[in-house]
Amino acid sequence: MSLMKRVDQARDAYRKGDLEGSAAAHSAARIAAGATEEHGGASHAYLGDMVYGGLDGIVTTFAVVSGVAGAQLGSGIVLILGLANLFADGFSMAVGAYLSSKSEQEYYNREYQREAWEVEHFPDGERAELITAYRAKGYDEADATQMVDIQTKKPDLWVKTMMVEELGLLQDERNPFYSALATFGAFLIAGAIPLLVYLLGLAVPLAEGVSFPASVVLSALALFALGAAKVLVTERNLLKSGLEMLIVGGAAASVAYVVGVLLRGLGAGG
Repeated sequence: MSLMKRVDQARDAYRKGDLEGSAAAHSAARIAAGATEEHGGASHAYLGDMVYGGLDGIVTTFAVVSGVAGAQLGSGIVLILGLANLFADGFSMAVGAYLSSKSEQEYYNREYQREAWEVEHFPDGERAELITAYRAKGYDEADATQMVDIQTKKPDLWVKTMMVEELGLLQDERNPFYSALATFGAFLIAGAIPLLVYLLGLAVPLAEGVSFPASVVLSALALFALGAAKVLVTERNLLKSGLEMLIVGGAAASVAYVVGVLLRGLGAGG
């Protein structure tokens, strides 16, 4: 059993109050098996990027569709503005995710090199800093010193400990490119949902006044589903998370629709 599967089993047992399931997840054999796999796999590493990218995609595109529908500018304008927003905002988000992840990793690596240099040249000072950090957490002098003695036996472990205890930094091992790709893909897929009916209308004639209500229904279902999927990252209540995202997305679309109604005359004049 992989590390993340064991952790997921432990979380599930905790939510259900299942003592036997929790004990099974914490058995020596399961822990040893999970320790052989350091990472949880791409599906877990980029899950947050996919969920939040998808949520941003559907909210922004649905808002664009609502605004254009409120202005009564026609299906062609909905598709032009919706698709333009979909690809432009999706690319912008992907670039932002890439640069953010890359910057965090560069900062971590720079601080890691500094700590490694300090451990090599000022070991006594680094030991004192680590002891002070443990004392601040409530350990007495003897326990703090013993812990530091153990963690400073290996330079790499020592530096990683300093990164956490002194700087509060954990290494983000995600690939920035894959993080951007996951964000962009999720943004496009989820963001295309409000446009599906309008795209269908290009191939199949639809009754007048059907497209926007159908887009509202599809978008609402997708918003709730993605909000519920967010619990995979946040561990919150599924129903509450889904309804929260439905309300937020609906509010954004409502604002856009009202603005479109108020500016309807400008669209007609153009």
